Amino acid sequence: MLSYVYLGTNNLERAIRFYNRTLGALGMKRCVTNDPQWDKVSAGWGTYEDDGMQELALWVGLPFDGQAANVGNGTMVAFRASSWKQVDDFHAMALANGGTSEGAPGLRLHYNPDFYAAYVRDPDGNKLAAVCRGSTGP
Repeated sequence: MLSYVYLGTNNLERAIRFYNRTLGALGMKRCVTNDPQWDKVSAGWGTYEDDGMQELALWVGLPFDGQAANVGNGTMVAFRASSWKQVDDFHAMALANGGTSEGAPGLRLHYNPDFYAAYVRDPDGNKLAAVCRGSTGP
């Protein structure tokens, strides 16, 4: 269904540091585009292969219109975690790298008995989540 998600940032270097560590806790790696112009304005994590013919990625970059980046009210990107520990690590790494908590790791029983999640905002205010399903214990 998705090809990519693009979030705006006002400080690409800061965003790269934040996402390298925070998404690294979920086992995600930087995309390699081999395009020096693109790499000056954005960075991605996930899959980007065959010049984008195969792509499933989160991109963070400077807004194309040259205006300041801002967040959307009600907008959130959720990432799949393979364990409760990954959710915990995602939350911890976000906080250690300039993010803020929007909900500590824990079960969200009002969603489902196995819905273990954590919610954060990146340094630009974009809301992110890490979710582990299919388990009811660490």
